[in-house]
Amino acid sequence: MVSERNPQTKPIQQRAKPNWVFGLVGVVFGIVFVKAEIISWFRIQEMFRLDAFHMYGVIGSAVLVGMLSVYLIRRFNVRTLQGDPISIAPKQFSQGQIWGGLLFGFGWAITGACPGPLFAQIGAGYTAVAITLLSALAGTWVYGAVRKHLPH
Repeated sequence: MVSERNPQTKPIQQRAKPNWVFGLVGVVFGIVFVKAEIISWFRIQEMFRLDAFHMYGVIGSAVLVGMLSVYLIRRFNVRTLQGDPISIAPKQFSQGQIWGGLLFGFGWAITGACPGPLFAQIGAGYTAVAITLLSALAGTWVYGAVRKHLPH
Protein backbone atom coordinates (compact mmCIF):
# COMPACT_ATOMS: atom_id res chain seq x y z
CA MET A 1 0.00 0.00 0.00
CA VAL A 2 1.32 3.45 -0.95
CA SER A 3 1.30 6.07 1.77
CA GLU A 4 -0.36 9.35 0.73
CA ARG A 5 1.51 11.20 3.49
CA ASN A 6 4.96 10.31 2.20
CA PRO A 7 5.18 10.99 -1.54
CA GLN A 8 8.66 9.45 -1.68
CA THR A 9 7.08 5.99 -1.35
CA LYS A 10 5.03 6.48 -4.54
CA PRO A 11 6.37 4.88 -7.70
CA ILE A 12 8.39 7.28 -9.84
CA GLN A 13 5.76 7.19 -12.60
CA GLN A 14 3.22 8.75 -10.20
CA ARG A 15 5.62 11.41 -8.84
CA ALA A 16 7.24 12.73 -12.01
CA LYS A 17 5.50 14.51 -14.86
CA PRO A 18 6.10 13.02 -18.30
CA ASN A 19 8.79 14.77 -20.35
CA TRP A 20 6.27 15.87 -22.98
CA VAL A 21 4.68 18.18 -20.40
CA PHE A 22 7.97 20.04 -19.97
CA GLY A 23 8.44 20.13 -23.75
CA LEU A 24 4.96 21.59 -24.18
CA VAL A 25 5.65 24.26 -21.57
CA GLY A 26 8.89 25.10 -23.40
CA VAL A 27 7.07 25.44 -26.73
CA VAL A 28 4.42 27.70 -25.18
CA PHE A 29 7.15 29.75 -23.48
CA GLY A 30 8.96 30.09 -26.82
CA ILE A 31 5.76 31.25 -28.55
CA VAL A 32 5.23 33.87 -25.84
CA PHE A 33 8.85 35.03 -26.30
CA VAL A 34 8.31 35.39 -30.07
CA LYS A 35 4.95 37.16 -29.78
CA ALA A 36 6.24 39.55 -27.10
CA GLU A 37 9.25 40.31 -29.33
CA ILE A 38 11.68 39.66 -26.51
CA ILE A 39 13.77 37.39 -28.71
CA SER A 40 14.13 40.07 -31.35
CA TRP A 41 17.76 41.08 -31.80
CA PHE A 42 16.41 44.50 -32.80
CA ARG A 43 14.60 44.90 -29.45
CA ILE A 44 17.73 43.82 -27.59
CA GLN A 45 19.91 46.27 -29.53
CA GLU A 46 17.26 48.95 -28.90
CA MET A 47 17.55 48.27 -25.17
CA PHE A 48 21.34 48.58 -25.12
CA ARG A 49 21.17 51.82 -27.13
CA LEU A 50 18.64 53.14 -24.56
CA ASP A 51 16.18 53.80 -27.40
CA ALA A 52 13.12 52.01 -25.98
CA PHE A 53 11.57 50.85 -22.71
CA HIS A 54 10.18 47.55 -24.08
CA MET A 55 12.89 45.19 -22.81
CA TYR A 56 13.37 47.09 -19.55
CA GLY A 57 9.66 46.63 -18.92
CA VAL A 58 9.88 42.90 -19.59
CA ILE A 59 12.98 42.44 -17.42
CA GLY A 60 11.57 44.67 -14.66
CA SER A 61 8.31 42.70 -14.67
CA ALA A 62 10.26 39.43 -14.39
CA VAL A 63 12.27 40.80 -11.45
CA LEU A 64 9.07 41.92 -9.68
CA VAL A 65 7.38 38.55 -10.26
CA GLY A 66 10.50 36.78 -8.94
CA MET A 67 10.63 38.98 -5.84
CA LEU A 68 6.93 38.44 -5.14
CA SER A 69 7.32 34.68 -5.68
CA VAL A 70 10.24 34.41 -3.24
CA TYR A 71 8.31 36.48 -0.68
CA LEU A 72 5.23 34.25 -0.99
CA ILE A 73 7.31 31.05 -0.84
CA ARG A 74 8.93 32.22 2.39
CA ARG A 75 5.76 33.78 3.88
CA PHE A 76 3.55 30.72 3.37
CA ASN A 77 6.27 28.06 3.68
CA VAL A 78 5.45 26.65 0.25
CA ARG A 79 6.70 23.14 -0.44
CA THR A 80 7.57 21.24 -3.62
CA LEU A 81 5.06 18.87 -5.22
CA GLN A 82 6.88 16.04 -3.41
CA GLY A 83 6.37 17.81 -0.07
CA ASP A 84 9.98 18.92 0.45
CA PRO A 85 10.58 22.39 1.90
CA ILE A 86 11.87 25.02 -0.52
CA SER A 87 15.02 26.68 0.72
CA ILE A 88 16.96 29.48 -0.92
CA ALA A 89 20.62 29.47 0.07
CA PRO A 90 22.23 32.82 0.87
CA LYS A 91 24.62 34.04 -1.81
CA GLN A 92 28.15 35.26 -1.20
CA PHE A 93 29.50 38.18 -3.21
CA SER A 94 32.52 37.55 -5.41
CA GLN A 95 34.40 40.05 -7.58
CA GLY A 96 34.09 37.52 -10.38
CA GLN A 97 30.36 38.30 -10.50
CA ILE A 98 31.18 41.83 -11.66
CA TRP A 99 33.54 40.63 -14.41
CA GLY A 100 31.21 37.82 -15.43
CA GLY A 101 28.24 40.19 -15.58
CA LEU A 102 30.16 42.64 -17.74
CA LEU A 103 31.32 39.89 -20.08
CA PHE A 104 27.77 38.50 -20.28
CA GLY A 105 26.33 41.97 -20.97
CA PHE A 106 28.88 42.73 -23.69
CA GLY A 107 28.16 39.40 -25.36
CA TRP A 108 24.42 40.04 -25.12
CA ALA A 109 24.80 43.52 -26.64
CA ILE A 110 27.06 42.34 -29.47
CA THR A 111 25.05 39.27 -30.49
CA GLY A 112 21.55 40.50 -29.68
CA ALA A 113 20.88 37.29 -27.78
CA CYS A 114 21.14 36.07 -24.24
CA PRO A 115 21.23 32.31 -23.55
CA GLY A 116 17.55 32.11 -22.55
CA PRO A 117 15.89 32.67 -25.91
CA LEU A 118 18.59 31.23 -28.18
CA PHE A 119 16.49 28.20 -29.12
CA ALA A 120 13.39 30.36 -29.64
CA GLN A 121 15.41 32.61 -31.94
CA ILE A 122 16.64 29.63 -33.94
CA GLY A 123 13.09 28.24 -34.06
CA ALA A 124 11.80 31.62 -35.27
CA GLY A 125 14.17 31.47 -38.24
CA TYR A 126 17.13 33.51 -37.00
CA THR A 127 19.52 30.75 -38.05
CA ALA A 128 22.64 32.92 -37.62
CA VAL A 129 21.99 32.63 -33.88
CA ALA A 130 23.28 29.05 -34.13
CA ILE A 131 26.76 30.61 -34.08
CA THR A 132 25.86 32.37 -30.82
CA LEU A 133 24.61 29.06 -29.40
CA LEU A 134 27.84 27.27 -30.37
CA SER A 135 29.86 30.16 -28.89
CA ALA A 136 27.88 29.96 -25.63
CA LEU A 137 28.52 26.22 -25.43
CA ALA A 138 32.23 26.71 -26.15
CA GLY A 139 32.45 29.49 -23.53
CA THR A 140 30.77 27.26 -20.96
CA TRP A 141 33.20 24.46 -21.74
CA VAL A 142 36.23 26.79 -21.47
CA TYR A 143 34.96 28.18 -18.15
CA GLY A 144 34.55 24.65 -16.80
CA ALA A 145 38.10 23.81 -17.90
CA VAL A 146 39.75 26.88 -16.30
CA ARG A 147 37.44 27.47 -13.31
CA LYS A 148 39.75 25.79 -10.80
CA HIS A 149 42.53 28.20 -11.80
CA LEU A 150 40.44 31.37 -11.36
CA PRO A 151 40.52 33.42 -8.14
CA HIS A 152 37.60 32.89 -5.78
